[in-house]
Amino acid sequence: MDEPRRTVLVIEDELPIRRFLRAALGAQQLHVVEAANGADGLALAASAAPDVILLDLGLPDIDGLEVLARLREWSTVPVIVLSARGQEADKVRGLDAGADDYLGKPFGVPELAARIRVALRHGDREAAPASVYANAGLRIDLHSRAVTRDGVPLHLSPRQYRVLAVLARHAGRVVTHAQLLREVWGEASDASPDYVRIAIHELRHRLEPDPVRPRWLRTEPGVGYRLIDDAGG
Repeated sequence: MDEPRRTVLVIEDELPIRRFLRAALGAQQLHVVEAANGADGLALAASAAPDVILLDLGLPDIDGLEVLARLREWSTVPVIVLSARGQEADKVRGLDAGADDYLGKPFGVPELAARIRVALRHGDREAAPASVYANAGLRIDLHSRAVTRDGVPLHLSPRQYRVLAVLARHAGRVVTHAQLLREVWGEASDASPDYVRIAIHELRHRLEPDPVRPRWLRTEPGVGYRLIDDAGG
């Protein structure tokens, strides 16, 4: 028996982009529903029960960040923010507000499809969170707090492990500097993003065969970091 098609809600005011997304996602065997403004998008988010949402930030009626904030009051559906290139501050605000990922405009179909697959997997895991991250020889067991590469144990400091554990819990998603600071150093800490950069630098030298060309720990310039999942997304 064939599995039902997954539903993607596109909240985007530009008709050419909606047409592009309709064709691209339809070719991926995804069911697409569309909204041209924030109010209609919020209504469809409730009525169409989408599996993932693509959300443009520049909507004509309600700011995209406000749409995201209202959505997060009652839904955990994965949200991918659509953002114009160079608007890093908008990307960061979107991710900190609860988005799962972002795509810079213009974007290609392969990248779009990969990001949606990651978002769908993450949504599926919400009901039963995975305790083990495993990808191309790197294994992080969040239950036993053990990290190995090609079967060899890696010895991390407590803070290095906490940074890695946050990234592993959100594997495939962007984790912002601010989120890492909150979850690792604490809300009351006066630590700066430099602390995060130093921790990532140290982790790469522990994890990566070539820290200059990281396989797992990717930088999202101006935004944060992403632990690559098994699909490379």
